[in-house]
Amino acid sequence: MTDLSFQQYYQKKLESFESFLHASFQKLPAPVETLEQSMKYSLFAGGKRIRPILMLTTIECSNKNSSFALPFACALEYIHTYSLIHDDLPCMDDDELRRGKPTNHIKFGEDIALLAGDALLTHAFCLISQSAIDDATQAETKLKIVHLLAEKAGVFGMVSGQVADIQNKIHIDREKTLSFIHSHKTGALITASIQIGALLAEVDEDTYNCLTGFGEEIGTCFQIQDDILDQIGSTEKLGKTPGSDSRNETLTFPLVYGLEESANLANTHYDRALEYLKSTNLNSERLREIADFVLKRDH
Repeated sequence: MTDLSFQQYYQKKLESFESFLHASFQKLPAPVETLEQSMKYSLFAGGKRIRPILMLTTIECSNKNSSFALPFACALEYIHTYSLIHDDLPCMDDDELRRGKPTNHIKFGEDIALLAGDALLTHAFCLISQSAIDDATQAETKLKIVHLLAEKAGVFGMVSGQVADIQNKIHIDREKTLSFIHSHKTGALITASIQIGALLAEVDEDTYNCLTGFGEEIGTCFQIQDDILDQIGSTEKLGKTPGSDSRNETLTFPLVYGLEESANLANTHYDRALEYLKSTNLNSERLREIADFVLKRDH
């Protein structure tokens, strides 16, 4: 698995994933052509695809071929894309640029954007419950994954994080609130990506717990770096307008800790993530390389 450089490996995984992602999208009936266009507009807009690649890489670190798991990887990206569409809406963060293009509601209107997000979320569960993957994945494992995704994307995960983010001004304990927001809003789905990979790879309980810890730490590291880049990044590299957190008075790591201490915290969580990896019995070099990418990225 280490014959390729990390860049080559990541690009290969990305190309395989993108190909399957496009094939996974079935044509919709003519009366809802606008919905299809809206869903595709955001789903096929590119991006790092960090969640599906984390999931696929977790499987491969267990010395297994990950191609059977591509429907699950697509489901993760469907859910992530839905969250971005809704996050950009005027009633949420009110952003006009995403991945270098006008946001979905700017392109298609708020009503269609809202429904496109709804459609992406619900179709994710169609993908992972389809009969075509029954032979590759046992029903018990599939049920665990459905439950896990519903939990991490819903009221006990991403949705709660978003609500806390919107209402953060009413809280007094900024550090505690910030931790809650980002462990739910961003960290939950990143952790789920690795947990799903672990379930599909059929790792033992101790390894699963260590991978969960790795996911939680790398999810926090990812969000800290996002917050930092929102202050110091460029529109060209980010694909969106920086400074939105400040304009929206969003609770962020730089706001609470300052830029220098935020960078130190990112390194701390990165170090903790690697400690969890060292405690597994996996060939985890690729996961370590993804952790490096998360910490050092500029977009």
